[in-house]
Amino acid sequence: MPKGPRPLIAGNWKMNGLAKPAMREVTALAKHLDKAAGKQAFDLLICPPATLIAPLRAGIAKLGLTRRIRLGGQDCHASASGAHTGDIAAPMLKDAGCAYAIVGHSERRTDHGESDAAVHAKAEAAHAAGLIAIICIGETRAERDAGQTLRILTRQLKGSVPAAATARNTVIAYEPVWAIGTGLTPTAADVAKAHAHIRKRLAARFKDAAGFRILYGGSVKGSNAAELMALANVDGALVGGASLKATDFWPIALAVG
Repeated sequence: MPKGPRPLIAGNWKMNGLAKPAMREVTALAKHLDKAAGKQAFDLLICPPATLIAPLRAGIAKLGLTRRIRLGGQDCHASASGAHTGDIAAPMLKDAGCAYAIVGHSERRTDHGESDAAVHAKAEAAHAAGLIAIICIGETRAERDAGQTLRILTRQLKGSVPAAATARNTVIAYEPVWAIGTGLTPTAADVAKAHAHIRKRLAARFKDAAGFRILYGGSVKGSNAAELMALANVDGALVGGASLKATDFWPIALAVG
């Protein structure tokens, strides 16, 4: 991986996982981390369903890996509290043991109609709670086919990333919507072009743009991770299905080494 910000390998478990089997996978990751002691050149993050945050926090603490495996929420509400049945607030995630919160994932934007403004408000809520916001952006297949990828990324960055964002409290995740869970990935040249554009747009707004971590997500797996992680401005990965099993997730983490 080119020299840049410390890489982040994040697993988004989505709506998958029960306590006992989930902890077995974390324990398996712990064994890999023990073997890599002193050589872990990346941050490792798991974003499980909200029901698993507390048990995984306890299990990770028991394994003595609190600083080596971080936890994050998959979403947060823009308000710190209130009459919002079924939602979870950023301070609740922080209280449960999270260090990060994903906001604006394409599945939230599509399934729940979240606008850039809504994502912006959620990112601000995450920051206010002391969480690092992972702000997701990415184009649909129709937008890609119409040659609108960079325009969509520019619009989403402008509308979703708060003015108070910094390299310390914000991560950007580029996830082309058409590649998520499909097994399809853009070419390395396409990813490099998108990430370079994101860095350029960040540089137009933020003095510490060079320090922002920009993750790639979208059918990342062990077989393509090394090529993707070797690209300039790719500072890690946001991994979906391949993060559910330690045997699939760990090879992706090793690709940043």
